[in-house]
Amino acid sequence: MSHLIHIELDRLEGSLLRVLGLIERRGFHIDEIELYDLGEDKRGLSVTMRPRDTSRSPDQLGLQIDRLYGITRLSADPRVGAGADTQAKQGIRA
Repeated sequence: MSHLIHIELDRLEGSLLRVLGLIERRGFHIDEIELYDLGEDKRGLSVTMRPRDTSRSPDQLGLQIDRLYGITRLSADPRVGAGADTQAKQGIRA
């Protein structure tokens, strides 16, 4: 099952690498990435991903991404996968 997350991050050196690296290291396949400009010092990132196996929790991944340096906003798209709606209910900043 695929999950779609939207991330707003500061335009800092290594910020994109930190997010994508964390997603892969936590056992998720990245299926699609969209990076877009949100102004002078912010950018947005939409990531469609799926877990490598059923033991991988998108809820836990969301909490870990939210703690990364430079992340200012994180939300899940409830239209993609049942787990995305659960993420929004468990305190991921929207």
